[in-house]
Amino acid sequence: MYVLAQVHSFVQQGIDPLACEVEVDVADRGLAKTTIVGLPDTAVKESIERVRSALGNSGYPFPMTRMLVNLAPADIKKEGPSFDLPIAVGLLLAENIIQTQNHKRLLFAGELALDGRLRPINGAVNLALLAREMEFDGVVVPVDNASEAAAVAGVTVYPADTLASVVCFLNEVQTIEPHPEIDFERELTSTVADVDFGDVRGQEAAKRALTIAAAGMHNVIMIGPQGTGKTMMARALAGVLPPLSLDEALEVTRIYSSVGMVPKGKPLIARRPVRTPHHTGSSVAIIGGGMIPRPGEVSLAHHGILFLDELPEFPRAVLETLRQPLEDGDVTIVRAQGRLQFPARFMLVAAMNPTPQGGKPDDEYSQRQMERYLSKLSGPLIDRVDVHVEVPAISHATLTSKTRGTDSATISQAVRRARTIQNQRNGGSTKPNCILTGRELDKLAVLDSASQELLRQAMNELGLSARAYDKVRRVSRTIADLDDREHITMPDVAEAIRYRLLDRTM
Repeated sequence: MYVLAQVHSFVQQGIDPLACEVEVDVADRGLAKTTIVGLPDTAVKESIERVRSALGNSGYPFPMTRMLVNLAPADIKKEGPSFDLPIAVGLLLAENIIQTQNHKRLLFAGELALDGRLRPINGAVNLALLAREMEFDGVVVPVDNASEAAAVAGVTVYPADTLASVVCFLNEVQTIEPHPEIDFERELTSTVADVDFGDVRGQEAAKRALTIAAAGMHNVIMIGPQGTGKTMMARALAGVLPPLSLDEALEVTRIYSSVGMVPKGKPLIARRPVRTPHHTGSSVAIIGGGMIPRPGEVSLAHHGILFLDELPEFPRAVLETLRQPLEDGDVTIVRAQGRLQFPARFMLVAAMNPTPQGGKPDDEYSQRQMERYLSKLSGPLIDRVDVHVEVPAISHATLTSKTRGTDSATISQAVRRARTIQNQRNGGSTKPNCILTGRELDKLAVLDSASQELLRQAMNELGLSARAYDKVRRVSRTIADLDDREHITMPDVAEAIRYRLLDRTM
């Protein structure tokens, strides 16, 4: 006699959830042997031993007969311990210990400890999204994942602490109180940066450039000698960006959830992420990939900031991989088994010294050094950065001055005002000026004849590319937004051209 039980769970492909049916077939004859099929990795294969101990220590028998566990669809690689709970539920259904059919409208995921406790898993947000898409009644997840899964509106989340509590819940012996709804307005707050722009002495021109960059989500690179405040201003930048919208927060949380990086007890990644990878990072670490592809730093910085300090120190191969996500806002990982896409719409903030020694060139030799150092950055990469700004050395008088410069509160107010204008004109918070297409710029960033003539001269004299032409128009549009002007003026275009510093002959 064969007994077949079916339990619904999920499998992640990148950050996308797919339905996975866990089928447990128990035979009452044959040698006692347990087999798991459906392309399981080592962690999945080992789950049967965790399930065996968890059942025994929870007071339930483990069938001493031939047992087959199938994870369908069978052609997708399964990884991680999240199948422990659905396998255990399937076994208990097959043994008639769970005597109801309440499991059919629920999705299950969770890692089992040997004593029957439930440990957290990766991808709880994606599990809840799948439940909503497939119109399931709810999800059963470990307690530590409950608030994370509850970030998906319209899905009932049942937080379970042990296998025994899940069995009692399904048998209607006791209830599991659903996780309360999330107060998203309270969760979504502005980032409070550790550094205030007011702490940076001088550098008002650089602060102006960073204000423009923040207002339009433009990529920016700062060039200047060591100790001029580049890193301080990059750290302060996160504090002036507008808060995430709910849709943006859920998108970011999906990425972090897929790799288990959502803070414990937090329903959402509520603040714009700031990623600061070291220059020794590999292409896979920065862009994403691996044997089983995972999101890299560019995806973890989605809707936030990717700060690359000492940009020329990063390997050339790593920097060149940034070109596609900077242009398209996503990363495509291609493997023999198929292709995966990770979102990567981030604001690149880079800093660099003009020479390897850090100082500004003051003779012919150091000038050649600077040229060699800058040559580590390819033209196509520089072309994709909207704002290039020089950060000069600071005088003693400026450092000791009692006058406080522009602070974060002032910049934040200007950025939010400009972003509100963009949201109304461009069609929502997910479309800042930095991603306007050429056709949209023709409509929303119209240049008068004097501005067009100035831009024509700049293209001829500086050798600006067609991409840089659109970059100048986007930055000009943002400058006009900061001044609350509907039409772009020639001074706006002139200022935007000044930010093409690295396009000029050094």
